[in-house]
Amino acid sequence: MPVDLFAMRSLLFLPASNPRAIARAREAGADLVILDLEDAVKTGDKSLARQAAVDAAATVWPMPLAIRVNAVGTAWHGDDISAVAASGADLAVLPSARNGGEVEAVARRVGRPVIAMIESAAAVLAAPSIAQAASALMLGANDLSNDLRLPKSGDRLALRTALQSVILAARAGGIAVFDGVFNALDDEEGLLAECRESRGFGFDGKSLIHPKQIDACHRAFAPSEEDITRAERLVAAATGGAERFEGQMVETMHVEAARRLLKRVAR
Repeated sequence: MPVDLFAMRSLLFLPASNPRAIARAREAGADLVILDLEDAVKTGDKSLARQAAVDAAATVWPMPLAIRVNAVGTAWHGDDISAVAASGADLAVLPSARNGGEVEAVARRVGRPVIAMIESAAAVLAAPSIAQAASALMLGANDLSNDLRLPKSGDRLALRTALQSVILAARAGGIAVFDGVFNALDDEEGLLAECRESRGFGFDGKSLIHPKQIDACHRAFAPSEEDITRAERLVAAATGGAERFEGQMVETMHVEAARRLLKRVAR
C-alpha cells in the first residue's frame, strides 16, 4: 500500500552495512526506517551495504522501509538505483538533489516514490522544481551548513531562511517535508526542543540518527490531548463557512486543519 508520508514523524537513518543496527531498527518503533548506502557507509563497504539493504528489504518490516542511494554522478549511483528498483523497499531517498528533472529520472528508474534531500544552496533555490518531482523533501542540514560555509553546523538561526524556503516549496507542491538530523546523541532536552521547533516551523517530521531519539521526536510531534479534543469538538460543531466557535471566529480552513490533526492521530 502507498505510504502516507504526511503521517511520518520519525525517519530513522542507519548504515545498511551494519546488521546489528538493522536488527535493532525493526523493534525501535520509528515511523520510517531508511537503510543508508551513502554517508554512513565506507567506500570499501558500498557493495556489501547494497546487498544487505536488498536482503533486508526482502523481509517483512513493521514499518515502511526506504533505501538512501548514493548521489547522482557518483560511482555507485547506477548500481544503487538498479538494486532499489529490484528490491522490496517502499521508497527511495535521493541525497544532494539538484533539480526536478534529476529527481523525476530517479523516480522513474526506481519505480517508487522518492524523498529528495535538499543539501545545498542551489537545491534550496531549486526546491520548487524538486518538489514537483519528489514525493517529499528532506532537509540535509549538515551538508547545507557546509555549503553555506556556516561556522557552526546546523545553526538554526542561520538556516532559518533556507528552512522556510524548503517548507514553502513542499507545501506549494502538496508534499510532505522533513527536518534534518540533530547531531548530539546525549542531549535529549536539546533534541526535544529542536523537534518542537521543527513542528512549529511546519515540518511533518524529523530525520534521526539513533533509535534513542525516537521517543522525544514522537512526543514533540504529537498533538496534546487538549488539541485533539478541541479538534473533535470543532469538526462536530462545524456547519460550513465563517462561524463562532468557543469564542473565536473559524472558517473552513480551520475545520480542515482539525480534520488533518485527527487523521494524523487516527481519530
